Amino acid sequence: MSNNEESVDDSHSNGDSFVNMKQRLKDRSKKVAQTKEILSKQAVHTKEILSKQAVKIAKQAEEHESFINKVTHLLGVLGFGGVCFLLGARPQDVPYVYCLFYVVFVPLRWIYYRFKKWHYYLLDFCYYANTIFLVDLLLYPKNEKLFMVCFSFAEGPLAWALIVWRCSLVFSSVDKIVSVLIHLLPGLVFFTIRWWNPETFEAMHREGISHRASWPYVEDKSYLLTWLFLVPLVAYFLWQLLYFLIVNVLRRQRLLRDPEVMTSYRELSKKARKANNVWWRLSGLLGDQNRMFMYILFQALFTVATMALTVPIFLSYRLHVIFQILKVSAAVWNGGSFLVDVMPRQVILKEKKKSEVQPPETQQDPSSVVMEYTVKTKDSS
Repeated sequence: MSNNEESVDDSHSNGDSFVNMKQRLKDRSKKVAQTKEILSKQAVHTKEILSKQAVKIAKQAEEHESFINKVTHLLGVLGFGGVCFLLGARPQDVPYVYCLFYVVFVPLRWIYYRFKKWHYYLLDFCYYANTIFLVDLLLYPKNEKLFMVCFSFAEGPLAWALIVWRCSLVFSSVDKIVSVLIHLLPGLVFFTIRWWNPETFEAMHREGISHRASWPYVEDKSYLLTWLFLVPLVAYFLWQLLYFLIVNVLRRQRLLRDPEVMTSYRELSKKARKANNVWWRLSGLLGDQNRMFMYILFQALFTVATMALTVPIFLSYRLHVIFQILKVSAAVWNGGSFLVDVMPRQVILKEKKKSEVQPPETQQDPSSVVMEYTVKTKDSS
């Protein structure tokens, strides 16, 4: 009888412990749910505060737009001049300046673009390539094969995008300066490493090793084509696949719900449709439902062509110098075109929007604003 009583007591104790454990699990799940609810409320509250602050900062920036543009212009000119000085005085330090620029300005751009609903731009190929540049320069600076892949990216699609997409060097606009430097600086970095860096010359003349004609050392034409053309193409198509999966599959519903969220395809197709240019007509050859496919195809053809052009640029110092001058000249020319052709129209649009809000007696004629702008420009010159 005593053994039976002990077994009954054990079963009761096991049952009680099971009930207690079940109750503890319920309590924990409640606590986790409460914690999640509190954190979600705090996140929503924090997001509201940040959005209000962002709107407040944006309004204050509009009120002091003229002063901010002057300060930006001053810092932009001094910064660009400093980079030019480093190119001549200490070319080996240019990669570090580029890394500092990327680490500081790209996160700030993400914050700004997130607020403007432009953050999907940071999935574009130029940011993918710049991230690989950063890995190469900071972690594998002596890897010759990775250097050639980065060279192909920098002096191929990124460099020609600067010219084809008309990036403008406007010193009064932080956004335009960053856009230009993201496409321009990598080419200058790999130009200095290939031709002007003292460490490159030491690698070409190390003790116990026969004289090398260049760094990176090219064994034969097949080696050159592999690491300067084929491998970069594989890396490009990997990015294209990831981009398509993220934007057109995983985030498709998000983009359909909010037409204000911008991507590169949305912006380019919007401008092309408005201008009804040759690109819009070509992208519609297979019908409106296949415009995205045509856009991907054109981008792939552009990448293949520009990467092929990096081969002669890689082999010729003189051609490489001419290409650097071409890129800088294109950015400066586009900046001048923006200041002369685009900025006056933007002034008119801003004044029209202000006049719609202001009472009639305080409204100002937009044409007088443009006249005032041109007079100030002539006086300053």
